[in-house]
Amino acid sequence: MTNPIVKGFWDQPTGSWQYVFHDPDTMKGAIVDPVLDFDPLAGATATTNAARLLDYVRETGIELVWILDTHPHADHFSAAQWLKAQTGVPTAIGEKVTEVQKLWKDIYNLPADFPTDGRQWDRLFADGDRFMVGNVPVRVMFSPGHTLASVSYVAGDAAFVHDTLMMPDSGTSRADFPGGSSAALYDSISAILALPPQTRVFVGHDYAPGRAAQCEATVADHLARNIHWQNAPDAAAYRALRDARDATLPLPRLMLAALQVNIRGGRLPEAEGNGRSYLKLPLNAFQTR
Repeated sequence: MTNPIVKGFWDQPTGSWQYVFHDPDTMKGAIVDPVLDFDPLAGATATTNAARLLDYVRETGIELVWILDTHPHADHFSAAQWLKAQTGVPTAIGEKVTEVQKLWKDIYNLPADFPTDGRQWDRLFADGDRFMVGNVPVRVMFSPGHTLASVSYVAGDAAFVHDTLMMPDSGTSRADFPGGSSAALYDSISAILALPPQTRVFVGHDYAPGRAAQCEATVADHLARNIHWQNAPDAAAYRALRDARDATLPLPRLMLAALQVNIRGGRLPEAEGNGRSYLKLPLNAFQTR
C-alpha cells in the first residue's frame, strides 16, 4: 500500500482545513473540502483559497483526479465547482447528500423542480466504496452525526474525517444541525478510532485555542488525549456531553448562506432576471441561543 503526501491549507476566517493529497509515485492527487471565500457583509465571493490549492497542485506537479467534499458544509462555501471549471476534474460526495438536499429544499422553500438526486456532483459514493488515487487506495466510510450525509475518506494511512473530530485538545464536533445526531456521531467516531493506531487523522476544523492552527493527530493520539474520548465514554455518556455542549453553541455564522450553495455542489443560486444571484434567509426557522 502506498501512503499519500498530505498538504493542509487553513482558512482562518472559517477555521476550516482543506487538503491536497497525492501519491508520490504517480503524482496523481485529490483535493478535499476546498473553500470558496465569502464576505457576508459585501455579499461577495472570491477564489483566493481555491487558487492557493491550484497553485500548489501545479507547482508540485500533481495530476488532479478527484475533487472531494466530505459533506455539505455549514461554515463555508464549497469551491468544488470552481475547481472543476478550472481543471475538468470530477467532483464527488457521499450518496446521502440527497437527503440533505431534500431537508434544506424544504427549509429554503426552493422551487419544485430543484433537483434532489445529487446530480450536482459527478459521483455519489456509498459506504465502503473504494477507488484509487494513483497507487493510493481510498475507502469511503459513511460517518454521519455532524450531518446525515457525512463521509470520511481513508487514503492509505491518512483519514480525512471532516467534522467528526477536532484536534485532541478541542474534542469532537457538534451534532445539532438539521439531520444531525449525537448517537450517530458516537458510532462514527468509534469506527474512525478503530482504524490502526498509526493512522493519520486530518480534521475539518481547528479554531486554534491559544496555539497555532493544527490539523493532524493519529488515532492513538485521539484515544489517549481527545478531551471528549480519552476516558472511553459509552454512548450514553458521550451523547449527554455532546448534547449539553451543543445546547450552548450559536449557529455557525455562514450556515444559512452556505447550505443553499453547498446543496448545489458549490454553485451559487441561479441568476435572476438582472443577471445576479441572491441568497435567501429563512426567517425565524431557528432559535437564537
